[in-house]
This record gives sequence, C-alpha cells and structure tokens, in this order.
Amino acid sequence: MATLLDVKDLRTEFHTQDGVVHAVNGVSFSVDEGETLGLVGESGCGKSVSMLSVMRLIPMPPGKIKTGQVMFQGRDLLKVDDEEIRSVRGNKIAMVFQDPMTSLNPVLTIGTQIAESLELHLGMTREQARKRSVELLKMVGIPEAEGRLDDYPHQFSGGMRQRVMIAMALSCSPQLLIADEPTTALDVTIQAQIIDIVKRLKRELGMAIIWITHDLGVIAGLADRINVMYAGFVIETAPVKEIFGNPLHPYTLGLLGSIPRLDEHRKAKLTPIEGLPPDLISMPTGCPFHDRCRYRTEKCSQENPALELGGVRHSVACWNWQDVQKARGASAA
Repeated sequence: MATLLDVKDLRTEFHTQDGVVHAVNGVSFSVDEGETLGLVGESGCGKSVSMLSVMRLIPMPPGKIKTGQVMFQGRDLLKVDDEEIRSVRGNKIAMVFQDPMTSLNPVLTIGTQIAESLELHLGMTREQARKRSVELLKMVGIPEAEGRLDDYPHQFSGGMRQRVMIAMALSCSPQLLIADEPTTALDVTIQAQIIDIVKRLKRELGMAIIWITHDLGVIAGLADRINVMYAGFVIETAPVKEIFGNPLHPYTLGLLGSIPRLDEHRKAKLTPIEGLPPDLISMPTGCPFHDRCRYRTEKCSQENPALELGGVRHSVACWNWQDVQKARGASAA
C-alpha cells in the first residue's frame, strides 16, 4: 500500500511561565492508505499534541512547532499557507475530538454544523447540504435523522453527540480520520457501538485512521499497527499482534500488565507502573523511562536510545530490549 501520511522528526514545545514544555520530541511515523494506526500512551505523553501539530491546530503562542516534516499527498503541511491547510482540514484529513459537548457549537443546530463543511469544501447549496446531512446521520445510526437536523447539541445524549461528530468528520469523505479518544467519556456499551460504527465506515469508505487512546483494550480489535508513546517520544512500534504477543519495551510491558484479563490469566494481579512520568520542562538525560524501569542499567540514565529493529516491522527504543524478551520467555516457561 502507498504511504498516505509521513511524519519525520516532529518537535512541538510550549513556552510557559515555568519554562519550556517539551511536549513532542522528534516523533516520526507513517500511515498507509486504508491502514488503522493506534497511538497509545498515558495522559500527557504527547499523543494529542502530535496530531494537533500535524493538523496545525497548535495555538501559537504559547505553542511552537519547532522542527519536523509532515508529508501528505506530496505537500509538507507545515510549510503550506493558511488557505491551503484550511482546504485540507475537514476535507482530506478530518478529526474527531474527545469531548463532543465542547467540540459542537451549543448555539447552532446540528444540521447547520454538518452543512458548513459541505458548503465550504464541496460547494454544495444549502438544500444539497441538508440532504447529505440526513444521509450522514443515518450512516452513523441516528434514528429519525431528518427530524434531528434542527435540534441543538444539548438535545442529544453523549453517545449521540459523538455520532454527530463522526458524521461531521466524514462529511467530505476524508482520506484520513484522526480520532482523539472519542470513546473516553462514554460507557462501555456506547464505546463498543462507536467502535463498530468506525470499523464499518472504514470498510465502506476505505479511509485510513489514526486512533488516539490510553486504553490498549480499545485498540486491540481496531488497529493494524500501534505506536506506543512516552514523554513525547515514540518508544515502540509494531503490528498489533506483535505488541500484545511480544512487547519489547518495559513501558509497553507495564501497560499490558495493568489491563484486566478475561482469559486464562484473569486471576493474575494487576501490576501498576511505579513512579511518575518525567517533568517535560526539565527533561532527564538518557531514556525518559529509566527512573521507573526495572531493567535499567547505567547507560539508560546517560543516553536516550533511538528506535531500532527488534523484529519484522517491530522497532523499539530501549538499550535492554533483549533482556526484556528473555525475562518474558523465562516467566512464560
């Protein structure tokens, strides 16, 4: 498959009264056409900021995209002018945000908000946009769609508002959908419905997806490949089965160890990751995870490892990943 999005050495920082926050620290990744990439890590690790940087939605100031290249259809999105990036947002690349209540305008009807991008990007008339809006609401499973167009966001439940956000994101048939923890505020049943909708629409429309989450359980049945982030770095990347079956980074191992199990290991105790993430203002030397890592050596505190191949399509940023692999093999035996 051809590469749709190619990000290289993306670095984003925020200038605050307390100092410079190094939010994204040289992130590189790519997304192929029709692929689903999971972006996983705990809160504050740089998942959302990296995607907002790709879309050039970082508030500047206090934010600043310091370095990087974001290639999409032969163009570097960090270098195009404001008019060109606006023609990409919502049209070729769309984003679904975490909280639909704050993402939707409370004083405009749902129909008006969906129609806006159709009129702007596709040049539809108001009548055409309204007709297409009904189709989009039906596509995401909202009953009596035509009658709901004149309703306001507060008249929808949380799950229905998120469906509206997905309908808005898909209105121009984007090639890439970025979903920023779209199921976090929803109960488990509604989460499953939203995930099923996205999977079905991906099959029907053939779009690529970047799904941001802190929950590995959510991404297991959705992604083709996973990038694990920590302290603004991508520390492991591999196909989804490799991440779950053969994690090589101690942090990834810790994330998997903190997920409740329903299989033969369900009686095993959850093992939390001890310690706290590093201060992004005073970044530590060496590996950012070394203070919390049980496999650390002296080298870990002195030099930050780059991503290196640890298997087929499996890269990891750890000096001691082979020790992690051996320890896992010994415990399994």
